[in-house]
Amino acid sequence: MNFTAFERKLQGTGASRRLRISGKVPGIVFGAGEPTMIELDHNALFHALKKEPFHSTILTMELNGKNEQVLLRDFQMHPYKPQVLHIDFQRVDATTKITKKIPLHFIGEENSPAVKTDKCTVNHVITELLISCLAQQLPEFIEVDLSGLTLGHSLHINDLKLPAGVKAIVHGKPNPAVATAVAPVAEEIVVAAAPAADDGKGKKKGKK
Repeated sequence: MNFTAFERKLQGTGASRRLRISGKVPGIVFGAGEPTMIELDHNALFHALKKEPFHSTILTMELNGKNEQVLLRDFQMHPYKPQVLHIDFQRVDATTKITKKIPLHFIGEENSPAVKTDKCTVNHVITELLISCLAQQLPEFIEVDLSGLTLGHSLHINDLKLPAGVKAIVHGKPNPAVATAVAPVAEEIVVAAAPAADDGKGKKKGKK
């Protein structure tokens, strides 16, 4: 994905506030040299942030008439307004080693024995995976094939087919679950007890 940024001359809280009022977003680009203060059009950035590739792929930033390869690192949103307050990018090249969370795309769930035969519900334990790789090897997403999932079993990180050069980073458990098949819960039918008959004297007959 491509986007355009402009070099930001003024810094400080007051300057950033005026930028936001004028429909701009202050930001920074760091890595491979001196950090560069930038500004971007808010509406264009707001819509770009809704697209998954903007978060998980190498981006081409046009700045001062030159193209740079960058990676989205962080952004801050207003607590209750649909407004981007600040954004951070990192310069990358073919030799840059990065660590980043990548979305998981689940496929084949409806064709798995767990769902098709045993009517299970598949629980997606995690929806993104922290990986380490060179910038040029960064995948947009990682596909998770659930077509072989069966009742009582789970799919783990070691079962995933990661692209060449991509390594999963796992903290804590060595092989955590990615998705698991949950058996359907049997419904219990509760039969209410019949009300006792009234003997006409305000008292209800019942067994002694």
